[in-house]
Amino acid sequence: MTIKKGDKAAIDYEGKFETGEVFDSSTHGDHSHPLEFVVGAGEVIKGVDNAVLGMKLGDEKEIVIKPEEGYGMYDSNLKKQIPRDVLPQGEEPKVGAVLLLGTPDGHQFPVKIIEVNAQAVTIDLNHPLAGKILHFKIKIVNSVK
Repeated sequence: MTIKKGDKAAIDYEGKFETGEVFDSSTHGDHSHPLEFVVGAGEVIKGVDNAVLGMKLGDEKEIVIKPEEGYGMYDSNLKKQIPRDVLPQGEEPKVGAVLLLGTPDGHQFPVKIIEVNAQAVTIDLNHPLAGKILHFKIKIVNSVK
């Protein structure tokens, strides 16, 4: 059975930077299970979504994903200053720390602190993988029509 748009797929994957450093894997770390998604529904980055089209159960592939089909280009306009008094009290903000920001619809997303001064902190709203070329090794471990 060849995978096409609308099918549900499950893949094992390993994502690396151009340096060879692994940044994510379905078999190690936080995830430790196959990634399941509906092909073509925008549930995963475009490069992975497109890569599974035409594959079959057990097929393996190595792909290179440019930022345009990954997490987008890095946008320096997404650096924002926020007053320190709106931060949670208690812990001193530090460069490199990650904050969880809430959206009006109740979702949360991580942002990194990139600068701290007496009045404000500067946060980076870009995805941590924005602007990066990503190398993935993927294997189809399940697919359902």
